Amino acid sequence: MSRSAVLLSALFLNWFMGTGFAHAQAPAQTELPLNDLTAFRSPVGAAITANWRIVGDAMADFTQKDAFTTTMGTGVLANVPAKPEFGRKFDIMTVVEHGDMDLELDYMLAKGSNSGVYLQGRYELQLFDSWGVKALSVHDNGAIYERWDDTKPDGRKGYEGTAARQNVSRAPGLWQHLKIAFQAPRFDASGQKIANARMLRVELNGVLIHENVELTGPTRGPLAENEVPRGPLLLQGDHGPVAFRNIRYVLYDKTRPQLSNLTYMVYKGKYDKQPDFGKTPPEAKGPSPELTSSVSRNATQFLIRYTGTLHVNESGKYNFRLGTPGGAGTLTVNNQPIVVRTSRNQMGTAMLPAGDLPFELVYAKDVEWDKPNLSLIVNGPGVREFALTNPEAEGFEETDPILVDATTQPILRSFMDIPGRSADAVDADKKPKSFRVVHAISVGSSDQVHYTYDMDKGALVQVWRGMFLDATPMWNDRGDGSSRPMGMVQYLGVPELVLEKLASPQAVWQSDTVGTGYRPKGYVLDDNDRPTFKYRLTGVSVEDAIRVMDNGQGIRRDITLTGPSTDLYARLAEGTRIEQMPNGVYAVDAKSYYVRINDASGAIPVVRTVKGRQELVVPVKDKISYSILF
Repeated sequence: MSRSAVLLSALFLNWFMGTGFAHAQAPAQTELPLNDLTAFRSPVGAAITANWRIVGDAMADFTQKDAFTTTMGTGVLANVPAKPEFGRKFDIMTVVEHGDMDLELDYMLAKGSNSGVYLQGRYELQLFDSWGVKALSVHDNGAIYERWDDTKPDGRKGYEGTAARQNVSRAPGLWQHLKIAFQAPRFDASGQKIANARMLRVELNGVLIHENVELTGPTRGPLAENEVPRGPLLLQGDHGPVAFRNIRYVLYDKTRPQLSNLTYMVYKGKYDKQPDFGKTPPEAKGPSPELTSSVSRNATQFLIRYTGTLHVNESGKYNFRLGTPGGAGTLTVNNQPIVVRTSRNQMGTAMLPAGDLPFELVYAKDVEWDKPNLSLIVNGPGVREFALTNPEAEGFEETDPILVDATTQPILRSFMDIPGRSADAVDADKKPKSFRVVHAISVGSSDQVHYTYDMDKGALVQVWRGMFLDATPMWNDRGDGSSRPMGMVQYLGVPELVLEKLASPQAVWQSDTVGTGYRPKGYVLDDNDRPTFKYRLTGVSVEDAIRVMDNGQGIRRDITLTGPSTDLYARLAEGTRIEQMPNGVYAVDAKSYYVRINDASGAIPVVRTVKGRQELVVPVKDKISYSILF
């Protein structure tokens, strides 16, 4: 794939995070109604088989194969086979059909279960219980499934297919989140295929696992072997229990706006405000095949004015993002000011009619040392986000990543930025503010399970599965001192002391260490270079040992106290909802992860509600041992 294709694919979807590019406002999603089954039909023309039903919730026991139960209600589509039966008739597909589409949904698998999401009923994204699997194949969770040819020799019938880049699967019974950006195959006027379908981008549990993967034809077990411009979304129902919820999509079936008749004028010098173009002669001018900053021979200070025509096929609301590094810019379409003169990466929105509309873009660069670049990104009704500028022509520089692997037992000190939650303060974009852990220690494992510890609070901040750390923000150029996890992250809330002296099980947990006598004492390493953290709290000496479980399915935490520990409690989890399950297990944050209490010395855990959130607390005398499974 060319560098240009990589850069453009990074601009396709504004609802995918972490690309480093400016994005226009996200298009509105349509939610598939799950009040009943009227949004679905059978792939064989008969009635939908009884294994599919609408329920209120689902639960799976991660210790028992196919153990799967549901509750009455609506909002969840569940597949609960009565017995092992195979065949297309047990699948289900949507009434709505799609071409290019963005899709996102939550799904839950039983232990050992297997399902799939077929785009257009023909290209399968595999859903599979791959919890703890180290070496991924095309049969594992998140894979683009293989194609199949019965005429080939045994052992070679299956071909192509693409495994996920890393295993970021959650445990059975936990909700997993999938995002897919799909581009349908292209056909000419005679119906001949002229371009293959593509998985432009796939995220599993917040992690990029596929990008710009070409699909030469239907994967194994399609609805049909032919390829079409539009087809239904098909969910596999003959390989085990699975549940789906929050199925949302955006269809892209309209023609992109196009620029034509572009001319440019270049003005030399620094412009703090827009000049009177009628009275200011340009240094250079002429026609241009594209929007680019390279028409200016001076890379330090200049102003470029583009005028032309924007052809809009579909009337409606269009969202624009203008990037003007080292300066400011304006954008006007159909004589409407969309982006006013301001700093880089400004967004604007306009209702545009169909037709040929006058277009003007101005880029005024006044910061001498900044490299000139120009980007204009747009989406609209039925139009997937795309760049009206050419990233390759602008010479966007890609930073070589600085990655830390976990082939041994790495320990890295850095800043760590943790996303906020909806109950906290929000930023200017009304998104939860992140907070920075300034004394974070991240510990890696060759079992692909890692964690971050906050030395300021004796708190376990986050655990994650997959690759270890991206230290690019820490060490590239000047650096900002931070690193970031590369796998599927389970955040564990705002860092606070795990131990607290409470007057009663219902007393409010203290949010900082004031008055607790908290004193960090560093950590010691065992023979395998695994740290045990030490600190003092309310006159008690604490040893905090966190170890990755042998099967790679989570971490075990053993907290040992020495000294008087009257009225001490441990807070093991907090979230929007904590559900008690069998065998000393609790599902946290509406089944985002599990907490299993291994040894509480006979103490009885309590799930309590504080300020609208739930907490799992347990009295502690000498020791508490629990595991986080995710």
